Amino acid sequence: MNAYTTVNILDMIKGIGEDGVRLILSDFSCPKNAEIEKFVKKSAIDFAKKKMSITHLVIDEQGKLVAIFTLAHKALEIGNVGISESTKKKIRRYAQLNADSNSYMVSAFLIAQFGKDYSEHDGDTLSGNELMECAMEVLRVAQHDVGGGIVYLECEDKPQLLKFYQNDNNFFRIFGERYSDIDKTKYIQLLRFF
Repeated sequence: MNAYTTVNILDMIKGIGEDGVRLILSDFSCPKNAEIEKFVKKSAIDFAKKKMSITHLVIDEQGKLVAIFTLAHKALEIGNVGISESTKKKIRRYAQLNADSNSYMVSAFLIAQFGKDYSEHDGDTLSGNELMECAMEVLRVAQHDVGGGIVYLECEDKPQLLKFYQNDNNFFRIFGERYSDIDKTKYIQLLRFF
């Protein structure tokens, strides 16, 4: 297994300047998800400067960008219907059931973007599980510093994505879905606990 370094984009800006980071990100290529590529090239720096979300760059031993993930925190509503009793029990550690809406409102860590860079290779430099472990390591530090215990993400309703997020390494479970009128796409909502 290769050694990777995860760098907060704000630290990278402080170290090499905004123009240097924009240059690095301008080569980012993610043909499997154009939305991620667009975000990295056009929004990652501005979102980080506004503290809306923070993108982390995963760098290999040669100093090349191999992947990114973007983290934020978000209020999340989880319906009480259709989730297992064991999941409800874990959610109740972080939230109370609102009887009026029959749902839980929790503060969750959001994995907002998650993707590999294909600009110089076939995306096989690190595995998806290794990238998830990089993200979870950053979230473990945040959890230690500020509390919380729920991680949340959304993905397109594609079998290979759902299989990846729900595998024995990543432990996400489905709790809902959302349809976006903007991009006419159904998103599956998944969560996991620390």
